[in-house]
Amino acid sequence: MEAFLVATGVVALAEMGDKTQLLALLLAARFRKPWPIVLGIFAATIVNHALAGAVGNWITHWLGPDVLRWILGGSFIAMAAWMLIPDKLDEEDVPAATHYGVFGTTLVAFFLAEMGDKTQIATVMLAARFTQDYFWVVVGTTLGMMLANAPVVWLGEKIVRRVPIKLVHGVSAAIFLVLGIVMIVGW
Repeated sequence: MEAFLVATGVVALAEMGDKTQLLALLLAARFRKPWPIVLGIFAATIVNHALAGAVGNWITHWLGPDVLRWILGGSFIAMAAWMLIPDKLDEEDVPAATHYGVFGTTLVAFFLAEMGDKTQIATVMLAARFTQDYFWVVVGTTLGMMLANAPVVWLGEKIVRRVPIKLVHGVSAAIFLVLGIVMIVGW
């Protein structure tokens, strides 16, 4: 249960103001079809995070526990710093509808945007940290993505204007920093 709750919370916070959240907002503005967009985000996130979780799980078997502890601790601290750098996405970066429709366009765009993104890297790290709970990490990170992105698709700019993104990034950075220190110290 800890893996699920930590994964959900960390990714939901990390996703605030992230480029994939901005992509969700722009897709909603361009296509005005929330259900195919949300389903495309969900499908892309499941596949992307399942792969990221598998990589994180694999890493734990490849590295020894002491090396892994230091790498994960350093990675969480680096993620804390990364959280303080705001993402940007231009409207030109949002694809037009393809012959796959809004769902297919969202699926491909979201999957590609998530490659190497903060939340994908967080999923790798969380799966490495919670080795025995790979399934719950993927479910939690996927839920975190949906909690951050689905409301943006439906409510759009109303949410973005009311949520102080700098505060959310600061809280996220603090959480990643604490997780990094905890990993290194070994509590």
